[in-house]
Amino acid sequence: MKKALFLDRDGVINRERGAHTVRLADFEILPNVPEAIKAANASGWTVIIITNQSGIDLDLYDHTELDRMHSYLHDMLHEHGTRVADILYCPHHPTKGRCLCRKPGALLLQRGAARHGADLTASVMIGDRDRDVEAAHAAGARGILVEPNASLMDCLRTNGLIA
Repeated sequence: MKKALFLDRDGVINRERGAHTVRLADFEILPNVPEAIKAANASGWTVIIITNQSGIDLDLYDHTELDRMHSYLHDMLHEHGTRVADILYCPHHPTKGRCLCRKPGALLLQRGAARHGADLTASVMIGDRDRDVEAAHAAGARGILVEPNASLMDCLRTNGLIA
């Protein structure tokens, strides 16, 4: 079984702006993210992004615009010689009903682990909100809380996740 490195998106991969990132023009990848993901892959991690995207349910943007942002991220990572294995997201907003996929629920981590053959007990979730850590714990993984927009590379080094 592999180990998965689950990463929250907003505030870990791209700049947390304090509002929904609704269009590609506002989707700013944080410094050193491609290098950090490349180092994680080289250290044996299967990297999977897990993100709540409730702006879809609020009609602030749609799946097509979200796909544009994620395609941009995939292309940027490819240019740096690296990749993420998957990007899983919850489009639901809690005011519109209860769902199982929204963090702090564990369903997206469980789905990512099942899809990519990862052992959740050997896996880690890095996020900038308590709900990210709660989702990790609910799935049986280790959770690491970081400040929004902190250096992913520094986090990986500090926590001994990369060589």
